[in-house]
Amino acid sequence: MGNEKETPEERRDRLRQKELNNPSSSIHGSISSDLVGGLGWKGTGVIILLLIVGFIIYGVFFR
Repeated sequence: MGNEKETPEERRDRLRQKELNNPSSSIHGSISSDLVGGLGWKGTGVIILLLIVGFIIYGVFFR
């Protein structure tokens, strides 16, 4: 297999599939890493921004 031509996304996906075959090797939950890995930095920024705005709205209306 040509690992030298593999992109970081392909490597991440290959390692994720390998981990799914052996779930006992995973100590940490992988939900957040899957989400962040799939979205990229812009998508992650949007989610963080939405969380911050949500907390502000919650604080204003439910104080």
